[in-house]
Amino acid sequence: MKESARGNRVGKHEERQGSLSMNISSAVTDSITELLSKVMEFTKRRRELISANILNVNEPGYQPKDLDVEEFAGLMAQAISEYLQSQRLLLCDGRHTYFLENGRFATVAVVDQEAARLRALDSKTYLQEQMGKLFENVLNGRLAEELLATKQHADSGGRYL
Repeated sequence: MKESARGNRVGKHEERQGSLSMNISSAVTDSITELLSKVMEFTKRRRELISANILNVNEPGYQPKDLDVEEFAGLMAQAISEYLQSQRLLLCDGRHTYFLENGRFATVAVVDQEAARLRALDSKTYLQEQMGKLFENVLNGRLAEELLATKQHADSGGRYL
């Protein structure tokens, strides 16, 4: 047994390119599923943080937090690019996002300095900004859910007219 690029153990039959027991479309499907699942989990975590920011608007000393969306999007784009070039899904860590074994990943929330500044100046504008982030995040999560549902429907032999 040997470690894969993601740290998972793979057998010899999985090491040799071209002799995988699954076809390429299965590998693509599994990679797409994995990436969409990560996007859905990321948006869930971010929604929880933004909701806490909104709920704690009047809490003295509260520091609004967020996840590094640009970093996460970049890591996903990098993974897709790597897959298209080498037919393997390689997930690289960032400063605030860490990919673990068994498909899990960790995210580190950071203090949102701009939101903290805005909150100190004008709580109404701060809340509008947080609601905008929440709305955008919900849309991203729903898009990933719909893409995954469509893919799963197609994988199961379903057809759309």
